[in-house]
Amino acid sequence: MSVLSNEYKQSIAPALQKKFNYKSVMQIPKLEKVVINVGCGEAKDNAKVIDAAITDLGKITGQKAVPCRAKKSVANFKLRTGMPIGVKVTLRGERMYEFVERLFNTALPRVRDFRGINPDAFDGRGNYAMGVKEQLIFPEIDYDKIDKVRGMDIIFVTTAKTDEEARELLSLMGAPFAR
Repeated sequence: MSVLSNEYKQSIAPALQKKFNYKSVMQIPKLEKVVINVGCGEAKDNAKVIDAAITDLGKITGQKAVPCRAKKSVANFKLRTGMPIGVKVTLRGERMYEFVERLFNTALPRVRDFRGINPDAFDGRGNYAMGVKEQLIFPEIDYDKIDKVRGMDIIFVTTAKTDEEARELLSLMGAPFAR
């Protein structure tokens, strides 16, 4: 078991219960899943781009990525329905906690001029979304073996009802929010 999932049960959940005065342990917000998405717009011209993105995301998360396909045809972008245009991974359970731990403690501190993540990127329902400009911040990715620097979107889906509860949950988990 990861350190973060044990820590959640032992110290994070009781701290949240005390701060927000929850009457039941089922009211305490928890991290439900983490979705990582890489958009590959250039995949319409080169099919190998999707394979490279799947490989990179697989190394980072420890789970095989799934290609995302276009829902609509857009003539201006030379895009047809069903063409692969990105890859995504949904992490739950132990893998999710391990990824979150590596993201907060290893990857984000490697970002150049890092001052913290935006504390205002909540959606109003307790979910948090952030973007990463390059996959090189993860130690699993070898600089010499990548074909192109790609960014990714990382979405934290929580059971929190409000943004304040979700912010407290993520900060107790170690999220480096900017002050």
